Amino acid sequence: MPVVLDLLHNDRRPRHPEKAHRPDSAVQRKPDWIRVKAPGSPAYAETRAIVREHGLVTVCEEAGCPNIGECWEKRHATFMILGDTCTRACAFCNVRTGLPEGLDADEPEKVADAVAKLGLHHVVVTSVDRDDLDDGGAEHFARTIRAIRAQSPGTTIEVLTPDFLRKAGALETVVEARPDVFNHNLETVPAKYLTVRPGARYFHSVRLLQRAKELDPTLFTKSGIMVGLGEERNEVVQLMDDLRSAEVDFLTIGQYLQPTKKHHPVMRFVPPDEFKGYETTAYAKGFLLVSATPLTRSSHHAGEDFSRLKAARLARLAPA
Repeated sequence: MPVVLDLLHNDRRPRHPEKAHRPDSAVQRKPDWIRVKAPGSPAYAETRAIVREHGLVTVCEEAGCPNIGECWEKRHATFMILGDTCTRACAFCNVRTGLPEGLDADEPEKVADAVAKLGLHHVVVTSVDRDDLDDGGAEHFARTIRAIRAQSPGTTIEVLTPDFLRKAGALETVVEARPDVFNHNLETVPAKYLTVRPGARYFHSVRLLQRAKELDPTLFTKSGIMVGLGEERNEVVQLMDDLRSAEVDFLTIGQYLQPTKKHHPVMRFVPPDEFKGYETTAYAKGFLLVSATPLTRSSHHAGEDFSRLKAARLARLAPA
């Protein structure tokens, strides 16, 4: 029997005191199709050492990503900037919530150093929500993009940003720094926002993605959702239409996994054939690229996916 990773994250500290009021819900046993090998290869250890050496935070660890072993073995890490403490308390998320500390002014350079040392051809930079900052952390994103460009000019850059709710000019600041991919996840269908993503606004997030494309039509845009939170298929299909109306290029769909008993329960484990059905539907609606599997995550295979995105755009633009 192969060793498997139990996906009930190896937390290094107490988390989520703000979720104490939520009723416990049993964490269901996961089906075989979403069980993965435990990390532990030499390349995984080397990646972890570089992350630690630079004092950086990764969403791979903080969100307890099931793909960390596979990605870190390939020396691919997704960096989480603006600290490790989020100002929101989404019911699905395993990142710590609370009052964040001040920004680390050296963090952009630290990320750039780590990217260069890892030799990344494509890097994903994400962050916690920072509603406490006037610009939501947009300038910090821009500085990080510029620092990576300076040290690794051949590296393509994907940002996975917060929604910058009520932060005038924040999106413009990020887009002006010229990332290659702008990603913002809707996370779930609009009917589930009140219980799953209460601090966000569905149509604001859709408009953010649309506005990013308006600001830079050459930019690839991307969004992702989780299924298994109680959504209906017709709601997911409508969400696809909303994203296509915003000209989003790339859609990811993955299975929600409950981090702890204080988080939103898994209402259903969606079987692989239904993910395949979502993929077929999404391609029919015009997305350039779709990744829909139980273990799909926003940053999983991001480098390979970027190459596929570019090829898909060129194919679509080619004369018949």
